[in-house]
Order: sequence, then C-alpha cells, then structure tokens
Amino acid sequence: MNNVIESDIKIEDMIYEIRGEEVMIDSDLAKLYEVETKRINEAVKNNPEKFPRRFSFILTDDELENLWSKFSTANISNMSRTNPRVFTEQGVYMLATKLKSKVATLL
Repeated sequence: MNNVIESDIKIEDMIYEIRGEEVMIDSDLAKLYEVETKRINEAVKNNPEKFPRRFSFILTDDELENLWSKFSTANISNMSRTNPRVFTEQGVYMLATKLKSKVATLL
C-alpha cells in the first residue's frame, strides 16, 4: 500500500499564493514524500537546469514574514538558517520525477 500521503494531510491546505503563483513549501513537500527537507533542496541544487525560477524560488524575508502572518498553519520553521524554497505546480511535478527513484525505494 502507498504510505506517502497520510490520510489526515490535506494537500489543499499546503498551497499558498505567492507572487501571483500557487506554490507549495519545501517542508510540506518533504512531508508528502517522506524525505528530509534537505533532500528536496539537494534535488534542486543537483539539477538547476530542471528548476528555473518559474518552477521554484526562495522566499524573500518580506514574503516569509507575510506568509507567517497570514497562515499560522504554514509548515515553516523559524529555526532555519535560510528562507524556504517554494515550488509551482510545474516545479512540484519536476521534483516528483527527480525524487521518484528515492521515494520508490521507501515504499
């Protein structure tokens, strides 16, 4: 059975609008794929040509503060040394293709 998505997780609650785009935060995607957030960011770092700015970008300080103030449910750690990376729908799809082999071994 596929254990990647827990039954109590609602994907709709993990989608935010930033810069006029619907995006998902790296830490939320890490939960869905049951990997560490750093694995999400490694996939981007190791495949920069697959993640142009229209697929993925790092939040500015102002965007992060705005997200915290508007969405108390946002899964963002204030202990992180860097601002979170967010992914558009195309970025989420590309990330899934890059993590596919790693995630498949976890199932």
